[in-house]
Amino acid sequence: MASNKLVKPFLKWAGGKRQLADVILTQFPKSFNTYYEPFVGAGAILFERQPKTAIIGDQNEQLCLTYEVVRDNVDELLEILREHAEKNNSEHFYQVRELDRDSNSFKAMSKVEKAARMIYLNKTCYNGLYRVNSQGLFNTPYGKYKNPSICEAPVLRAVSFYLSNNNVNIICDDFENTVKTAKSGDFVYFDPPYDSPNCTNFTGYQAGGFNQNEQIRLRDTVLKLTERNVKCLISNSATEFIKEIYSPEISDAFSIKIVDATRMINSNSEGRGKVQEVLIRNW
Repeated sequence: MASNKLVKPFLKWAGGKRQLADVILTQFPKSFNTYYEPFVGAGAILFERQPKTAIIGDQNEQLCLTYEVVRDNVDELLEILREHAEKNNSEHFYQVRELDRDSNSFKAMSKVEKAARMIYLNKTCYNGLYRVNSQGLFNTPYGKYKNPSICEAPVLRAVSFYLSNNNVNIICDDFENTVKTAKSGDFVYFDPPYDSPNCTNFTGYQAGGFNQNEQIRLRDTVLKLTERNVKCLISNSATEFIKEIYSPEISDAFSIKIVDATRMINSNSEGRGKVQEVLIRNW
């Protein structure tokens, strides 16, 4: 059955893969059983491929909650988004942004209200940059867009239909835990926060960041999956560090393809524009 073209990202996301989707999909295995994506982000690759059986995850609790609400409560979500769209201005934005500063008030919000808040802030904040501070509080300023697409009803309904009519499990957990059940015949696509030796790549979408020790832990997870005959594909920056830790000297299973990309969302203007990325396979 042909994929539904309306099933596409409903969020902006730093490092989103829509522009590279065609290239990335050429690196997928021809067939696999369960699809895993532990850093799902805005889901560009998930929605382009639309696997029938998948386990997707992220450590961003608000992101995972939003996926669940889109799947389970899309009508109620659209109602609240329409209200945000009608009220949208700088004052409303900062009122909504401040809601997580009061932990008791935030806990009292429903899941649907929290999901609508995330989508609204994502679509109206500066440069579409989902960023939190060390306390995990959203801190991106207002973006002053003329006509932000706050309530994309056809897209949200299409994504809801896909998620609820296929075997797609959403896990809010560390990437290593998300892939623990992967076995021979399954396939994992890893799209982590990118290595950034000059701190030009944006990695602050969750408190704690993703440093080079985490990159090595990810590589070691891929090595364990390789031993279990699980096929993996990894996206990352084409830095010397990444090319070194995935070199054939580490494992003769690794192969690296360098691709050109354009990055428009970045915490530093020097990190925007044309960049080189790598696609690494373990088979």
